[in-house]
Amino acid sequence: MALNLEQLLQPAPGGVGRYTAKLARLLPSVDSKSGGAVTVVPFVARHRHDAVRAALRAFDLESLDPVVAPLPRPVLYDAWHVLGVPSVEGLSPRLHDVDLVHAPSVAVPPRRGHPLVVTAHDAAPLVFPATYPRRGRWFHRRGLAAAARRADLVITVSNAAADELVAHTQIPRGRIRVVPNGVDVELASDDDVERVRSQYGLRDQPYCLWVGSFEPRKNVGLLAQAFARWADGTSLDHRLVLAGPSGWVENEAETLAPLRSLGGRVAAIGPVDDTVLPGLYRGADLLVFPSRHEGFGLPVLEAMAQGTPVLCSDIPALREVAGGAARLLPPGDAEAWAVGIEQLLTDSPERARLEAAGVERARQFSWVRCVEATVAVYEEACAANS
Repeated sequence: MALNLEQLLQPAPGGVGRYTAKLARLLPSVDSKSGGAVTVVPFVARHRHDAVRAALRAFDLESLDPVVAPLPRPVLYDAWHVLGVPSVEGLSPRLHDVDLVHAPSVAVPPRRGHPLVVTAHDAAPLVFPATYPRRGRWFHRRGLAAAARRADLVITVSNAAADELVAHTQIPRGRIRVVPNGVDVELASDDDVERVRSQYGLRDQPYCLWVGSFEPRKNVGLLAQAFARWADGTSLDHRLVLAGPSGWVENEAETLAPLRSLGGRVAAIGPVDDTVLPGLYRGADLLVFPSRHEGFGLPVLEAMAQGTPVLCSDIPALREVAGGAARLLPPGDAEAWAVGIEQLLTDSPERARLEAAGVERARQFSWVRCVEATVAVYEEACAANS
C-alpha cells in the first residue's frame, strides 16, 4: 500500500504528523488477516534530499526511502483537488503495483483502480473557519469534498469527529470508520525528566504544561489570562511551560501578553520531538489544555500515560477521550481556569485520583491497536473492491 508522508515535512506537523509517523513505523509489523505483513511504499512531494532526510530523522524514520514526487506540495495537492491528476500510482514505478492508497490527511489523490482510504481528523476548518488562513480553508474544503467523492472508506479519530464530519461534509456516516489514536504507555524515567529539565533550564521548579501548536482554536490566550490571574493570587511558584511550534492566524506576542509581568515563570520552549515529550509530561504537575476544538486531543492521553493530572476543556472530543479521568472546564471562562489550577495543585487526594484514573484510561489506547484497526479498514476496502 502507498502512504503519503508529506505531513512530516510541514512546518508544524502536529498531531497529524505524529499519527502519520506511527503508521509508517508500525504498519510493516502488523499482519493482515490474510497472514501477510503490510508492505508500505511511502511517498512525499518534491523537496531537497536533505529536507526529506531531516524530517524522517525527526520522527525516527531514517530507515525509510520514500518516493519523491516530481511536483512540490502546493502544486501536487492543487492538481489532485482541482484537476484530479496525477494518480499516486503514476508518480513512480515503485508505486505502480500498490493495492491500496492511504491519505492520512485530507490531501486526497484521485482514485485510479485501487481502493482509497482517507483519514479526516475533524472538520475544524468548516466549523471554525476564522481560525484558519484563507489558503488553509480552501485546501480543507476541497480535500473534504474530494474525500466524500473518492474515498472508499474514511477513517476518523473519535465519535465526536465522526459526528462533526457527518454534520458539515458530504461524507456519509456509512463510509466512516472510527479508529482512535494511540499513546505510548511506557513511563518516562527519572533520568528522562532530569534531562528535560536541564535541556530547557527548568531546574527543580514545579511547572504546569501546555502542548500544541499556536493557533486560535488551541485557546492559548485564555490560558495566558487564567495563569496570570492564578499566579497573582497564589502562594505556589509553578512555572508555565508552553511546548509546540508556531501555527497560523495567531499573534503570539499578543496572545501571551498577559504573561509578560511573570517574567521567568513562563517558558515558551518551541517544538519538541517524541524523545523529549514523555519526560516533559512526567515532570509536569499538571497539563492545562483549554482548546476550543479538537478532533481527538492527543496531549490529554499522553499526559495521562505519564501519570500527570489533566485540566482540559469540556468539549465533545475531550470528554470522549478523557473518559472521566480529567477535570473538565468551559473553554471560555478564564476565572474558572484560574480557580481550577489552584484547586488541582493544592488538592493532593484529587490529584492522586486523577493520576490513577488517567493511567488506567491511557492503557485503553495504544498505537499498535490503532494500526491494527487501520489494517482492518484496509482489508474492508479491498474486500469491497474484489
